[in-house]
Amino acid sequence: MRIAAIDIGSNAARLLINEVLETAPGKPEFTKLNLLRIPLRLGMDVFSHGIIGPEREKMVVDSMRVFSDLMKIYKVEHYRACATSAMRDAANGRQIIEAVRENSGIKIEIISGDEEAALIYENHVAEGLAEDSAYLYIDVGGGSTELTFYENGKMRYKKSFNIGTIRLLNGLVTEDHWKEMKEEIRRNINSKDPVVAIGSGGNINKIFSMSKTKDGKPMSTSYLKKYYKELSELTVAERMTKFGMREDRADVIVPALEIFNNIMQWSEISKIFVPKISVADGLIHNIYDSLLQNR
Repeated sequence: MRIAAIDIGSNAARLLINEVLETAPGKPEFTKLNLLRIPLRLGMDVFSHGIIGPEREKMVVDSMRVFSDLMKIYKVEHYRACATSAMRDAANGRQIIEAVRENSGIKIEIISGDEEAALIYENHVAEGLAEDSAYLYIDVGGGSTELTFYENGKMRYKKSFNIGTIRLLNGLVTEDHWKEMKEEIRRNINSKDPVVAIGSGGNINKIFSMSKTKDGKPMSTSYLKKYYKELSELTVAERMTKFGMREDRADVIVPALEIFNNIMQWSEISKIFVPKISVADGLIHNIYDSLLQNR
């Protein structure tokens, strides 16, 4: 069975295509066949002007047409397409979704921050980690940051904050936004067990790779502080040259580190696992689980 997930975020759109094989009942194996990322940067328009401009609207429609063609080539049987913070906030979001449907046949859902956080959890990462710990999932995007806290295998808290990398770049995150996040974390993220973080998003993946931490091992928060200081002192062009980053990664990685550092400090967490999960991965699992329930 071939399943595809489309995640239209504030910074980029991703198409993930997976082959799903059931080696045993209820025990699927997910194999990535293709992952395509297009830096649409919808948040640059939306968070400053409230709408997606004509140029980026055309990019969305054209990208979805490419995604549709790729799904046909790969003979995808089931898919789900979701849009997050930027499309939620865009005054013309519904209009663009209709244009996409007419031009490519792809039906896009706009999902809430809570739904976005739930999709990250669909990856079931904590199931493979120590049982005597509590976990804070941190998903940092261009438009929002989703926090989900699990203790004893149960969700204790979840919240979406309008603090994202593109909002920070555009000076749209106020002291009140930070204060709300800090107070929420101090009030809700605590446990008698040790608390560790699980990070997701392209920026934390890049930092994890730079840190040379072994896969499956947690990264110390000291790396987050170290790279924040080092990268903050460089221009975007210098970050691109020194660390081999694309421009659309080099400009958002510093605000991403600021978000992660604040969360880790306020929650008093010293280690973060970075299993390279995403909303798109969660969507794949969500689609499969839905198909399983409907059999």
